[in-house]
Amino acid sequence: MGGEAEPGIEGSNPDALGSCRIRSIVSAATEIDVRAGRTLVQQGGSDRDLFVIMSGTAEVTKDGKRIATLRPGDFFGEMALLHKAPRMATVTARTDMALMVLGAREFQVVVEREPAIARRLLEAMAQRVRSTERGAISH
Repeated sequence: MGGEAEPGIEGSNPDALGSCRIRSIVSAATEIDVRAGRTLVQQGGSDRDLFVIMSGTAEVTKDGKRIATLRPGDFFGEMALLHKAPRMATVTARTDMALMVLGAREFQVVVEREPAIARRLLEAMAQRVRSTERGAISH
């Protein structure tokens, strides 16, 4: 890949979606508000929703260990959405949050409208799988 930043991908987090792509998701998604402390997805769970953080922060834990903090523009749940396997981590709201939630049907609408979103999600999945594999090798 060249050294250029991808248009629409903002912030220091390479997984974050830019505002133009978030608008596309918003048109197909359901917005929910959650209180701090709520578990959004549970490791081992079988739900299939994709979440995009509009405001607030969340903590990602795997096997009880904190592995990441998510902020506005970040997303999670893409692996469970694209591959029918149990959730790989637990995500808990650290603050009150506003989230956009996409099920499989809504996701299909967004991908048809914005193919670059699908590519970005696949890139994020590959990065997360590689990180997980590196962690397993180092233990």
